[in-house]
Amino acid sequence: MKKNILMTSLLCLAVTMTSIAQKLPKFGADMGMKSAMGKEVRVPYTDLASYYGYVKAGATPDEERDGKKFYYLYLWVPVAAPELGIRMISPIPSGMEAGEGDFTGADYEANKADDKNYFDTWITLEKAAGVSSVDGIAVSASAEWNTFGKNDDSSELPEQPSGSKYNSQMRITSDVSDPLKALTMGLYRIGFTTYKKGEVQGSFLAQVGAPLKLPGSAISATIEGLLEQVKK
Repeated sequence: MKKNILMTSLLCLAVTMTSIAQKLPKFGADMGMKSAMGKEVRVPYTDLASYYGYVKAGATPDEERDGKKFYYLYLWVPVAAPELGIRMISPIPSGMEAGEGDFTGADYEANKADDKNYFDTWITLEKAAGVSSVDGIAVSASAEWNTFGKNDDSSELPEQPSGSKYNSQMRITSDVSDPLKALTMGLYRIGFTTYKKGEVQGSFLAQVGAPLKLPGSAISATIEGLLEQVKK
């Protein structure tokens, strides 16, 4: 009897500890969205790529725009997509860490235990004009970037340690009638910074979702790293 009670207690503890680990809600598409009992119901993206990263204090930004320090994640999309979903969470939720098939930043492993530093995420999605093949990635430094969208706060995502829902999420639908708004095969970048002017510091998880499989897609913080990924 005592043994059974002990096993039951351990099982309950395990369930409790699992529930404590913060989980992200499923990332669903706008395509096919329905309303049921006053709630939006979305089918989860078929393809979901995750990038685990960390920005050190004082890290040199990729660019300064409007007085803010911007960092980029480069994204290769190998086929046309009807929709792309982008979301960024900081800090990385407890209980989550990079696994097989995930992409990671250079400073992630050394700092993944840091759950104290985080930032108020603000994201954009842009596409490089004229880059429609892997060979074009290498010469993309001079490319013009077209903006698809931006987002600051999303009520769909978990709150940050401050208690505020300052994580970011957006869904972009392809507009095939406009070459600048069509989600065709090509080079994209996710720009991220903090809403308020200041330092971007801490861990973050960026995810890219699509309603169809994107075989050969890749994410990297550098063009060189992206080329290495897509040529594997």
